[in-house]
Amino acid sequence: MIEQVAIAFERKEYQTAAKLLKQLVKQSPQDPWVQFYVGRLYEVSGKQQEAERIYRQLLQTTTHNKILSQARQGLQRLKEVEEEERLRAIAKATAEPNNTEPGILVLEPISNEIKAIAAPKLAQIMQLDAYTARLLLPTRHWKLYRSGQVGELQYYGEQLQQAGIPCFWTSIAAIEQIQVFQVQYFSEANLQPTVVCRNQENQLGSLSFNWSEVTARVAGLLPIFEQVVDVNAKHQLERKTQTQDYAQFCDLHIPERHCILRLSDNSYEFQQGIEIAAQASHNTIRINWNQVLNWLEQQLPQVKLWSDFTPFAETILEQTELLSNITPHIHLFRREQSNWDAAFQLYSGLVFNKCLAIANNEN
Repeated sequence: MIEQVAIAFERKEYQTAAKLLKQLVKQSPQDPWVQFYVGRLYEVSGKQQEAERIYRQLLQTTTHNKILSQARQGLQRLKEVEEEERLRAIAKATAEPNNTEPGILVLEPISNEIKAIAAPKLAQIMQLDAYTARLLLPTRHWKLYRSGQVGELQYYGEQLQQAGIPCFWTSIAAIEQIQVFQVQYFSEANLQPTVVCRNQENQLGSLSFNWSEVTARVAGLLPIFEQVVDVNAKHQLERKTQTQDYAQFCDLHIPERHCILRLSDNSYEFQQGIEIAAQASHNTIRINWNQVLNWLEQQLPQVKLWSDFTPFAETILEQTELLSNITPHIHLFRREQSNWDAAFQLYSGLVFNKCLAIANNEN
């Protein structure tokens, strides 16, 4: 009867093959040829996971060379079908003009317990080996996983989310569209605070808002580099670039106005406007800055503070091409450009767009 099944498959008479296999499964369920043709029936019916499971099982349990060869060919066909479907889906996802814009896909941290379950799913979706997939999944901080066309990243991101792997994606253009105002000082506080600030064209003005409009605070340290002379192991003088200090930044996100208010200990005028830092003229910049941060925390006790910038930045500093497309909106005196500045703008922009997307979904 197994020969009749083979003939039915050759003639593509799948209903006939199914009827014959129904009898054979009852008579000889452990027969490797019966199992193989059940796998073939699953394959031609579009049940790819079931077919793959049987083919892989045969590779482990049988020594019959012809069946082994047929099972390997079956797995190869399934792989080719999966690749064709993937390419079609990506082509569809990037068909819209906006979906061809450059973007990034970020993996969010998961627990070690979930990681063991998620790694094989990531491997399957992204066509990786399980070991590599496990290394890629973060457990503590965000991880920039991939850059490319935002439509393609959305395709992968939706698959990852369906598999229980937390992630999000955004276009670089969406980050570039956020307005950034450099805060000089607070001129008023109370329920409707006012800041004196400079816009992206460096024009001085003021902006009033409500504390309730602020949805996130983002803190970050940006290294300040200096050229120093040092003695190397051969007792020779050599010039080195070393981190001499850090500039501290704090972003306040106001998504209703699609803007960020950016404060920095390097540029905040502590002696202007309302008195936040007591005896500002007698204090160090660090003391004054800490008083400003404490004051902001008192005004915004329910607003989440995002402070994982440094570990995120350390994973992307080498991606110069990506960061070159980010306008930093950081005004530090530097002898040469630093990727740290664009990395902070990227991090803050990612927080901004992620929180905005969550709020839009809730509404």
